[in-house]
Amino acid sequence: MNDVTSRLGSHTRKRILVTGGAGFLGSHLCERLLADGNEVICMDNYFTGSKKNIQPLLDNPAFELMRHDVTFPIYLEIDEIYNLACPASPIHYQHDPVQTTKTSVHGAINMLGLAKRTGAKIFQASTSEVYGDPKVHPQNESYWGHVNPIGFRSCYDEGKRCAETLFFDYHRQHDLRIKVGRIFNTYGPRMHPADGRVVSNFIMQALTGESITIYGEGQQTRSFCYCLDLIEAFVRIMATGDDFTGPVNIGNPDEFTIRQLAEKVIEMTGSKSKLEFRDLPSDDPTQRRPDISLAKEKLDWVPSVNLEQGLAKTIEYFDALLKGNDLTAASAVPVQKAS
Repeated sequence: MNDVTSRLGSHTRKRILVTGGAGFLGSHLCERLLADGNEVICMDNYFTGSKKNIQPLLDNPAFELMRHDVTFPIYLEIDEIYNLACPASPIHYQHDPVQTTKTSVHGAINMLGLAKRTGAKIFQASTSEVYGDPKVHPQNESYWGHVNPIGFRSCYDEGKRCAETLFFDYHRQHDLRIKVGRIFNTYGPRMHPADGRVVSNFIMQALTGESITIYGEGQQTRSFCYCLDLIEAFVRIMATGDDFTGPVNIGNPDEFTIRQLAEKVIEMTGSKSKLEFRDLPSDDPTQRRPDISLAKEKLDWVPSVNLEQGLAKTIEYFDALLKGNDLTAASAVPVQKAS
């Protein structure tokens, strides 16, 4: 039992650090952890995150906001760490690839060091990108992946793979309590409007009447998980016993082609946008679908929100941004279009 837990006695309230807490997923996680009765420290450098995402939480006395870059050490007293800090869309992580790798690797080292010092349990938000362009379908956790170590996506793919290595070496060498979740494509309210990911791209293009840009013939597949389903899985992973480390796939196993997604978005927005086909980017995975058998077994977790339900909520969010001309967060990074 660490000092914080001793001070709180038998109360289950925990002091939890969320790195990248002002981002898309981080803000939803902060909200959930506060709702569960915890104290939350939200740490972010605002490269892709935004204070607007956590604005409703600022008046909560159990919430603390800290501007800090995870690549630099920090000293806090905490019970748990959720390490979400890292740009996650190709446009963002390719803008400064060296810093992206540093964020994954140095960030993991700093957070693991903090966990070691405080005895905290620590969760790593890893990614399905560790599987690269997979030769096994669907992907399960025993698959080692098919990743280009020197490509344009490598800063993110290999950075996350190295972070997993560090987590398991700290676990083996220092008996650290670690949890690793591999996130598959996720979407929902608070996505960055210019993050270049396929769901946000298609919705923004449809709502503004632009052509929907599809790379290749649109036959590459993805599986889309609604953000709140993902957050539920995060919390369940952290609650597992010390004998379970992961990695565990977190995603929705329902698989769609990119073209099917584009047509669904056009239908749901009532847009008159046309499809526009472009050359496929290098190292773009041709198929991506999680095997979530382990999540079902260990977490008793399956996604509860289907694509149409989740898209409706996400479209509503982006529509409100456009109507309010509230796209200021898009100026934080270069605006490009990619899937």
